[in-house]
Amino acid sequence: MGVSRNWVTFLRGLFLLLLICRSSGAEVITVDVRAAKNLLESGGYGYLDVRTAEEFEEGHVDAAKIFNIPYMFNTPEGRVKNPDFLKKVRSLCKEEDRLVVGCQSGARSLHATADLLGAGFKHVSNFGGGHMAWVQNGLKVKAHEKPADHRSDL
Repeated sequence: MGVSRNWVTFLRGLFLLLLICRSSGAEVITVDVRAAKNLLESGGYGYLDVRTAEEFEEGHVDAAKIFNIPYMFNTPEGRVKNPDFLKKVRSLCKEEDRLVVGCQSGARSLHATADLLGAGFKHVSNFGGGHMAWVQNGLKVKAHEKPADHRSDL
């Protein structure tokens, strides 16, 4: 009996996962550090840094069009998703804007990119490796800036 109950639970979970994946209609595209750099240098892409404001101020990708909207916040209980993430992005970006989404290593940005695609954004790419890959490849970093609270000409 326990085995069949486990199978039913497994199949329900699989069904829900497939339903979620089908409903978004878009697959997350992950780009490596060189591709991210090329997209940002093309002039057609902005950089959405989804790290915390503290991480952003310590150092961030040097890009012409950049802004910081945390996907998660650090709390005494651990990290929690920013409930206003999509609202804030929508206030600064249009669904047609081209964005490279990055974080520290690529995990938060993967989730943020999936959320953006699910919300109707059409041209967003996850930056796999994130800030760590940028630094490890010796690319230019800016530090000690306040996060942008405006559109920054996107």
